[in-house]
Amino acid sequence: MSRTLVERLQEGLPAGAVLTDSDVTASYAHDMASFCDAGAPAVVVLPRTVEQVQHVMRTATELRVPVVPQGARTGLSGAANASEGCIVLSLVKMDRILEINTVDRIAVVEPGVINATLSRAVNEKGLYYPPDPSSWEMCTIGGNIGTASGGLCCVKYGVTAEYVLGLDVVLADGRLLSMGRRTAKGVAGYDLTRLFVGSEGSLGIVVRATLALKPEPPQQLVLAAEFASTDAACDAVCKIMEGGHVPSLLELMDRTTVKAVNAMANMGLPETTEALLLAAFDTLDPAADLAAVGALCETAGATQVVPAEDAAESELLLQARRLSLTALEAVKGTTMIDDVCVPRSRLAEMLTGVDRIAEKYGLTIGVCCHAGDGNTHPTVCFDAQDADEGRRARESFDEIMALGLELGGTITGEHGVGVLKKEWLARELGPVGIEMQRAVKAAFDPLGLLNPGKLF
Repeated sequence: MSRTLVERLQEGLPAGAVLTDSDVTASYAHDMASFCDAGAPAVVVLPRTVEQVQHVMRTATELRVPVVPQGARTGLSGAANASEGCIVLSLVKMDRILEINTVDRIAVVEPGVINATLSRAVNEKGLYYPPDPSSWEMCTIGGNIGTASGGLCCVKYGVTAEYVLGLDVVLADGRLLSMGRRTAKGVAGYDLTRLFVGSEGSLGIVVRATLALKPEPPQQLVLAAEFASTDAACDAVCKIMEGGHVPSLLELMDRTTVKAVNAMANMGLPETTEALLLAAFDTLDPAADLAAVGALCETAGATQVVPAEDAAESELLLQARRLSLTALEAVKGTTMIDDVCVPRSRLAEMLTGVDRIAEKYGLTIGVCCHAGDGNTHPTVCFDAQDADEGRRARESFDEIMALGLELGGTITGEHGVGVLKKEWLARELGPVGIEMQRAVKAAFDPLGLLNPGKLF
């Protein structure tokens, strides 16, 4: 490792903010994705201020060293994986909530703020920050912005991009760019703010974010509906959305996922269940909304409909969904979690196709999905110590993405591209689309130092 690099970084960073021990830096090498290569960082830095981030980027530009920005490394695409010899720029120490404004309904935060911490802080003021990734107790707002995260409530409230009003970003050469607004409206110039959401750290380093908030909604109530086929469950989803209902949550679990949850947690779900649909409403009269949706589920062929009567029962019904990924991990020890989003009208075809792919490759593939917005998470279960099974897992993963594109969908609804889906991004966007993406990247990062090897 270059002593010059370490010494230059230490000039503008406090003691303890520059990590060089190889055993320590190795722990920052990758996120939670499978099948994604990662290099060994030359150094890990943990800045606490905007000025310190600027110093890191000026040093990196001067010495031509690549920089990989990171949050909590809970991502599932390899977007935070280190490049060989890079500076890992971990932003977890920049974790202050700088402002919560109840009149303008905004929060101003640093990138290392944990999603759940922000959510609870604004709740205390009677406000609500809707984006709720499943890793919300661990993931950071900066990481959410980098990957354009979603969550369970997207069907009603949308994804992270809908809530990012403004950003302060340190560019590759160390300059500070402020963009966006604090106002409810604003259309001045190109929307650079939206461009940075989902850019996976490839255009600049987010050091401050202005986020839109909503009034805190009433406590939601949940309904569970069991179906004898995924087709019937998907038909219910279509009927609910076509009927103009606006659930705060609409989640679906296939039979493989239901069985895995039963095996792990003894939840008592019927083994004959082919699909479990969970719907929730946070309206003024959620019981009436659940009754209307329950009737639609029965029309679609639900074998049982169970509405919750209070918050405690609602949480109990949601527990099965929250345990889904953990339960599927327990099936074989390793999982590859796909993130294919299709039009709601094609959801049944997607689930049927995944069943066919699982049979073809002799694998267990469970599907849980944000059914209300068509975002499916086929989860391939395999033994990482079995080379042949690992190969089949990767091939099945690719076939699932191909199926999503065939159905008019996209390769990622909320997890991002990273390393895992680079090839598939090129297929989805086409040569002209990729050319334009690279042109944007070159405008912001002409030396190609920011998160190289990601996206394309």
